[in-house]
Amino acid sequence: MNTLNGIRLGRQTIQLPNPALILSQANIGGKQEGEGPLRDWFDEIGEDGFFGEKTWEKAESEMQKRVLRRALERADLKPEDLNFVLAGDLLNQCIGSSFGLREFGIPFYGLYGACSTMGEALSLGALLIGGGFADYCACLTSSHFATAERQYRMPMPYGSQRAPTAQWTATAAGCAILARPTGRDNNNNNNQAYITHITCGKIVDKGIKDAANMGAAMAPAAYDTLNAFFRETDSKPEEYDRIITGDLGELGHKIVRDFFSRDGIELGENFCDCGIMLYDSEKQDMHAGGSGCGCSASVFNGYILDQLRRGIWKRVIFAPTGALLSPTSTFQGESIPGICHAVCLRSGEA
Repeated sequence: MNTLNGIRLGRQTIQLPNPALILSQANIGGKQEGEGPLRDWFDEIGEDGFFGEKTWEKAESEMQKRVLRRALERADLKPEDLNFVLAGDLLNQCIGSSFGLREFGIPFYGLYGACSTMGEALSLGALLIGGGFADYCACLTSSHFATAERQYRMPMPYGSQRAPTAQWTATAAGCAILARPTGRDNNNNNNQAYITHITCGKIVDKGIKDAANMGAAMAPAAYDTLNAFFRETDSKPEEYDRIITGDLGELGHKIVRDFFSRDGIELGENFCDCGIMLYDSEKQDMHAGGSGCGCSASVFNGYILDQLRRGIWKRVIFAPTGALLSPTSTFQGESIPGICHAVCLRSGEA
């Protein structure tokens, strides 16, 4: 079905005849993230978890402020130039975003997709741009190890042991500013990154109840969304330079690979996960890898976009995943629903 400003390829996937240009981006990480293999792709590394604030929650809001300001500066834009800002985080009522962005005065959509929030924001932002409803919009999200531990798990001073399947919530944030393509180049090279397709994920729940095993809970959603994308675009995994999920970690990554293998489809070496990429599994004790909204957001707005702009990668699927649980649902014995939102990006001349 053709829409006015897009082509619906199936129930979940839309092709944008007017791709959304990623005009600028910024990211920030904490001390642990700065000790990982992607340090050189961060704009800023904090040496403690407070970023000049008195509480961890205020520190997370400060990270969002900094990445938005830096992305605006790179795009040579002011807050009043943005038509919308789409943001979210892991905290109750998304206070990391609403408190962090309240001073900017930008029309605001608060999102909650757990660790998939960056993909959700990019999807909705691309639809706003592609549909002609915005000239510029910012997509951002964050997470913080200490705020997540305080909300979801045992207080850190308690000293409880983490399960081998547990993942480390990244202290990080990332922001991308989307724009209508105009040939404008703010990156001083011949390549730009564009969002060409979006695939909206469905809620998938296979009954996993272990809150220390997010990878297993989210993997079925990643499999479902990627399957929908390949089916509805009539494409194959080998046609893409990278297929990058986040944040399944080591266990969830293996599960998705196994699901596709059972279908007779080998994802190959180009299948990656932000939760594995962000940390050094041998030198850093992150158990199954990284997680949190800021994990995939910081990897996307650093390493992934850099590879696209350099022309090293030409076509990439970015498919961050989220576990849609809360402390209350866990205490009540509920299972953990998963979600995965995918965007397809291409690199090309401005």
